[in-house]
Amino acid sequence: MTDQTTAVEPIARAQTKAAAVQKMLSRAKGATLAEITADTNWQPHSARAFLTGLRKKGMNIVRECRPNGDTSWRIER
Repeated sequence: MTDQTTAVEPIARAQTKAAAVQKMLSRAKGATLAEITADTNWQPHSARAFLTGLRKKGMNIVRECRPNGDTSWRIER
């Protein structure tokens, strides 16, 4: 018997909602609460809690007002 080692392909994981929100927040224009809730199907209080969790992890989340009056959040680098 010979011992053969085969390369195992990594299983592609579906993108998590948290990763999707972080990607949205990394954009130059950030993301509004409506954009986050529409993309993740989270309730608004859950989306705000996620933003609070990111702050507690040490990320600098900036709140800005868009020209149309909407509030957006983005990760400041």
